[in-house]
Amino acid sequence: MLGQILWCIIGLVVGLILGFLISRHFTKKYLKENPPINEKMIEAMMSSMGRKPSKKQVNQVMQQMNRFM
Repeated sequence: MLGQILWCIIGLVVGLILGFLISRHFTKKYLKENPPINEKMIEAMMSSMGRKPSKKQVNQVMQQMNRFM
């Protein structure tokens, strides 16, 4: 009886850990293939703030965004 409960708890913990790792992997893969922000969006955002962004500034912002992914 106690052994069955213990195996159920172990199975639940292992399932939760594997589920987390698999979903994390697929989420990172999806975000890498379909980034939520691109260079045109950054240019539009900077232009709306009254700045004319250079290509270097846009690349710097993109590199910072990619560091956090």
